Amino acid sequence: MKAIRTNNLGKKYRIDKVQEFASRQLSDDLMRMLRGEKLGKEDFWALREVDLEIEAGETVGIIGPNGSGKSTLLKLLARVTWPTTGRIELYGRVGALLEVGTGFHIDLTGRENIFLAGAILGMNRREVKSHFDEIINFSGVEEFLDVPVKRYSNGMFLRLAFSVMAYLRNEILIVDEILAVGDQEFQVKCLKKMETIAQEGRTVIFVSHQLEMVHSLCSRILTMERGLIVSDCKAALQV
Repeated sequence: MKAIRTNNLGKKYRIDKVQEFASRQLSDDLMRMLRGEKLGKEDFWALREVDLEIEAGETVGIIGPNGSGKSTLLKLLARVTWPTTGRIELYGRVGALLEVGTGFHIDLTGRENIFLAGAILGMNRREVKSHFDEIINFSGVEEFLDVPVKRYSNGMFLRLAFSVMAYLRNEILIVDEILAVGDQEFQVKCLKKMETIAQEGRTVIFVSHQLEMVHSLCSRILTMERGLIVSDCKAALQV
């Protein structure tokens, strides 16, 4: 059973020409704009020609150097941004943890954000309450539950955000390098939870520069370079 399928997926940005940017000053740009001149732009393909199929229950790790397109791919799968080319098919609700603060309203309390996240997923208050204690126990932020999350540290924010994503009704979980923000104990706790999630038949997609963490969790590893998937293999075969 498929969880994700992409066809010729690509994302293009318009950026300042690299060769001009290093030596250019803001005052030069302002003068050119006043004269009606257009600033130099060029196309940059952050992601290209991605054909991908992921089965329900797979744990897929994505590795590669900075700028290789990993985060762009996750943002497309999480529908944070939209592709320039190709299409994405998602079979199930998606929960994404891409950066600290993802999906939360900073002026609301931790308690209120839990119910807000459930409402966004189409869950009623009773359904959210059935998972509420699990979320709080896992996150360890009981004492700060009624404090606006804008006063949370990054670590507290991460703990609650991951807990909400893990325990509410998402068939597909997408986690970026953000777990590196948490302490070692919480990272281990998250990895064990993601293993349990995969055993339940849900799909996990995980990006990290910590290769040991990827190997310990994932059954399949994608390697990306310059916006392309250059390797797709079982974790045991990955060097």
